[in-house]
Amino acid sequence: MNTLIDSDIRQTSLAEQKLYDHLLDCVKNEPPEQMIERFKSLFLEGSRYADPHIWSALETLISGKQAEEEFQFFLNRCCHILINRWQLQPDFQGAIPQLVGLFENLDAYRMAYSRGARRLRQLVQLFIQTEQYLTLRRLSQVMDEIPPEESSNSQAVGALIQRYPYLYEHCLLSEDSSYEHQQTVRQIRARIQQRFELDLAGYVTYQVRCDQAKRRQPQAAPEKIIHPVKNPTLLSDDEFRNAVREFVGKVQGCYTYRDIAQSFLTHSSRTSLYKYFKDDLYEYLTASIDSSYGKRYFNDRLYKQLKNTLTLSDHKQLNEFLIVRTCSQLLNFLVVESSHQPNHYIFVDLITNLGATSTTGILLKVVLLCSKVKPSLEKRFSILFNHYESANRDGVPWLIRSLENVNVALSVHFGGADLSCLNLYEYDELNNQLLTE
Repeated sequence: MNTLIDSDIRQTSLAEQKLYDHLLDCVKNEPPEQMIERFKSLFLEGSRYADPHIWSALETLISGKQAEEEFQFFLNRCCHILINRWQLQPDFQGAIPQLVGLFENLDAYRMAYSRGARRLRQLVQLFIQTEQYLTLRRLSQVMDEIPPEESSNSQAVGALIQRYPYLYEHCLLSEDSSYEHQQTVRQIRARIQQRFELDLAGYVTYQVRCDQAKRRQPQAAPEKIIHPVKNPTLLSDDEFRNAVREFVGKVQGCYTYRDIAQSFLTHSSRTSLYKYFKDDLYEYLTASIDSSYGKRYFNDRLYKQLKNTLTLSDHKQLNEFLIVRTCSQLLNFLVVESSHQPNHYIFVDLITNLGATSTTGILLKVVLLCSKVKPSLEKRFSILFNHYESANRDGVPWLIRSLENVNVALSVHFGGADLSCLNLYEYDELNNQLLTE
């Protein structure tokens, strides 16, 4: 019996590799249009495939005893063989949404009436219900050339995934993602992140130039035309100005968020015991919270959260491990704990009372203390994004504002959005003027 099982596994493995090698060879030599037709013929129509040996290998694969459990991973890998190749060439990237779009209407394809074709259709229908296919659809939206805010196809939150590269590694990868696909996602993230940072710096520069021209010639037309630059976020112009002022400018006296975090870290280096660090951390965070809101109940809940964090370590010497664990659990408390327990009442309450920008400022203070928890913050927001993925954007405006604020904050502090060359004093003057109009 074991011999028969081992033989079946070997045949299936050989069939898989034969199909992978076939697709790798084809995608190196054929244009995307031809590859999409080839893919459709092989996996969605199941008839008259050009190479009968390849169809025979596929029949071996789908008739195996583990087909229902394993086919989703195989088909996902086949898709990524094409995607990984195409994403490296700008002219081919538009084929990625076309490939994923093949699965959207299976009834449109005439399937052969053979037993193997019927089994294949059954397995493909199971595939489009899996996490692997969901990540493919998100990747397709990221690679879509039409900006999500200009597309009329969907008003769902999920259609905005392209805008938030900090979510990619958590939303576009699944447990079985290959090393090659992980690299693909990181390359896509870097490319789109860089584009956003350039747009961000360009828009701030444009606003400053407009203000300078307005103050030089308040009653006359400007000496030269300043070409308009589009706001790269979904925030209103006022919300955008507030966000940049919050994350770049002074927030406590003459200190920026980074100044305050550095001062706290310097102080903490002289703290002996972990319990004293938690007390100081409470003061550090509540300094950014409006007292009328904090004193109602939030500050008390925050204090209890910190007090009950890693209590067995209270009398241990403070170290990096304790800081990382504390900040990570703090983000769970402030945003959302997990996909299995997606309760985010505290986060929504913070936004309702303090606004998305100030709430993001609190999260930024945590990450600036310990950059190692930045992936944890990104993971928290990916959980919220996935939770509301099918919701209408208009139904969760607080989430959209939060995603946009986090995008700006992380780009300013951890990306390449260099705004230091700007005259921030003039930018603050612009803010003050516009806010009083």
